[in-house]
Amino acid sequence: MDTATSTRTDPQIHRDVLAELDWDPQVPPTVVGVAVLHGVVTLTGSVDSYAHRWAAVRCAQRIRGVHAVADDIEVRPPDLPGQTDTELALAAGRALEWDSFVPAERLDVTAANGWLILRGEVEFGWQRRTAERELRRLRGVRGVTNLVEVGPARRPTGEPARQDVQRAVSRILGERVQARVRGDTVVLSGVVRSWWERDEAARIAWSAPGVRAVDDRLVVAG
Repeated sequence: MDTATSTRTDPQIHRDVLAELDWDPQVPPTVVGVAVLHGVVTLTGSVDSYAHRWAAVRCAQRIRGVHAVADDIEVRPPDLPGQTDTELALAAGRALEWDSFVPAERLDVTAANGWLILRGEVEFGWQRRTAERELRRLRGVRGVTNLVEVGPARRPTGEPARQDVQRAVSRILGERVQARVRGDTVVLSGVVRSWWERDEAARIAWSAPGVRAVDDRLVVAG
């Protein structure tokens, strides 16, 4: 592929990010500032929920040519009559209980000024990520601090574990991503074509039994 024709300019990326923000129905019609420098997108402004903030970040990540996203968006939830931190924590607990893939009985949520703190221990890394995703969707949430520990029933075992992860990654993304296993950590390296591919590689790595951490060294070259 000719690099001269495939490389996208900052003005092109800027235009496409603005268009995607306007197109995505999950991003409310609000003021989100966009700046682009060397393929790095910086988002500023304010939205009324953490879910809307996350949707805006995902919009920027989807655009071809974006290498990284700096999220400087502020969450300013509207005043919800009668809502307290206690009620928000209870709503968070119910959200975890409703997700059958999350071991809610092993998790604890506290709220402080609209910010949720998630603690506990799960067996798989993907359960940790799923629990946080459920909390991000709640109304009135300013942010989430995920302190959940991954305590697997068994540790990954060197080369066999690496081969398992590598085969799983290759089924979806081909040979562009390389996986290594260091203790209970999966190290991902290589070049992917989009943020979706990067997220898929991380999802696959977190799904491996015994993995407590994923060291994501992937480069997005859209």
